[in-house]
Amino acid sequence: MNEDAFWQLIEDCRPSASDPDSELLAATLTARLAQSPMHLVRGFAEQLSWALYRLDRREYGHNLSGDAFLYTRAGVVAAGRTVFESVLKDPAAFAPYATDLIWAECLLYTPDRSYRRITGEEWGRNTRYSYESGSNIKGWAR
Repeated sequence: MNEDAFWQLIEDCRPSASDPDSELLAATLTARLAQSPMHLVRGFAEQLSWALYRLDRREYGHNLSGDAFLYTRAGVVAAGRTVFESVLKDPAAFAPYATDLIWAECLLYTPDRSYRRITGEEWGRNTRYSYESGSNIKGWAR
C-alpha cells in the first residue's frame, strides 16, 4: 500500500457522524482491511507507523507523556491527510490536538485486529518505523 492509498483508505472509512476517539474509524478500517489481502494489512501498518514516526518530533510532544503524545499523533492521522500535512508544515497546528486531548488510540490496533480476523492468530508485527514516542531520534535532536 502506498501513501496515497493509505490516506484514501482513511478518508473512505471516516464516518460522517461525530467520532471523538476515532472508534468508528478504527472499526471501519479494521473491517475493510480484514476483507483485504494480507499485503494490504501489512502495507497499512507500514504507512501508519511512517505517519506516526514523522510526527514524533520535539516541537510537538515536549509537554506530553509518551502515551498521550502517541495517542495525540494518532488523532492527527485519524483527521486525514490535509490535517496531517498542515501539522507537518506548521507545528502550531498540532496544539489543539494536544491541548484538547484529541486521541485515536484505537487506530493503533487496526492492523493487529485485521490480521487476527484474517488469520485467527496474534500478529508479532514489526514495522520499519517505530511509532513509539521518542523513537524518531532526528525529530528530538536539538
